[in-house]
Amino acid sequence: MAGIIFTSFAFSLKAQDSAIVKLPDTLRAVKYKKPVLTILLPLYLDSAFDASGQYRYGKQFPRFMLPGLEFYEGVQLAIDSLKKEGVVLDVNIVDTRSSQSLGNILAQSVVKNADLLLAHISFNELKPLAEFANDEKLPFINVNLPNDGGVTNNPYMVILNSTLQSHCEGIYNFLQRNYGKGPIVVFRKAGAQEDRLKAYFSDVEKATMGTALKLKYVTLPDGFTEAQLKIHLDSNRITMAVAGSLDEGFARHLAIHLATLNKTYPVQVMGMPTWDGIRDLDKKEYKDLEIFYSIPFNPVRTDALSEAIGRHFKDNLFSRPSDMVFRGYETMYRFGKLLQEQGPNISSSIGEKKHKVFTDFDIQPVLLDNQKQQLDYFENKKLYIIKKLNGAVQTVF
Repeated sequence: MAGIIFTSFAFSLKAQDSAIVKLPDTLRAVKYKKPVLTILLPLYLDSAFDASGQYRYGKQFPRFMLPGLEFYEGVQLAIDSLKKEGVVLDVNIVDTRSSQSLGNILAQSVVKNADLLLAHISFNELKPLAEFANDEKLPFINVNLPNDGGVTNNPYMVILNSTLQSHCEGIYNFLQRNYGKGPIVVFRKAGAQEDRLKAYFSDVEKATMGTALKLKYVTLPDGFTEAQLKIHLDSNRITMAVAGSLDEGFARHLAIHLATLNKTYPVQVMGMPTWDGIRDLDKKEYKDLEIFYSIPFNPVRTDALSEAIGRHFKDNLFSRPSDMVFRGYETMYRFGKLLQEQGPNISSSIGEKKHKVFTDFDIQPVLLDNQKQQLDYFENKKLYIIKKLNGAVQTVF
């Protein structure tokens, strides 16, 4: 994929003094002043090209550049689709990894005068961007970071990649619906993050309208053994084991022991959203262990559009599109259509359930303190529960 994207994208761009990227012809469309959509992406063009405009890495393509470029590829395909539908937008792409500071980037007219910002960001960029959006009353879609960064009282920020608290709510609701009568053991390790996870589950439990789950919390030592797990399982019925930690080392260690115990102590395991990126779980060591976890973006790629994008990459790029390509496409298409309809008033309609592409986004207001009744931000609350068994993946909720 790298070489072909490099041809279609990177060679059409040169290192520039400005962070604003000159778009290829496929992205320019007809230029209108409004509505204006500006996309902030980590493209690293100043790092990729020297002062003379020559690419620094030869035939290599550094991995740190991939997320931004893959998202861009999806955006480009979406704009081509929108053009075919007669949708006209003034789209600007801004490289947030240029030599300019974030403050200077936000002072650019294409940012300040935008009607909508889409941004693929780092944690350190979240709060400054959110504050800028609030000051300018400019809707800002955080497309990748599952974190609110401590932002409050900001009705202009939207989080698409659901926060950990929302995942805990979704996992609890799934367990409540499907495992309410069986044993549920939360295996965890000691740590501040693990305490936060437990607190999130406790908050959901207090607010639930149904019968609360009887969660049994077990704190395991480092290097825990199968014997330390076995005493909490039942040989006569299925136990749902919940991984109460985001640590991937803990996840692998827990899952591989449970896979072995599963032969005599029937068990299923509910992982955290981080389990989506653990490729080891497809290996034979985890055979016959039913693994569940939550993700906020629809992973199913059997619809006609997904298959068309797959063929495009296969025929033209000799590769398969990554998840970030699909996210770039659906974000650009959905919010581009909404922006065309609403123009500068899009902030009042940001949660409308229209123009679905792949994911059934459910953008809801978040009030962190119910006593204050203060709208802190908006967040996608839609979660998909994934079941993985012997390498096969399906959506079950």
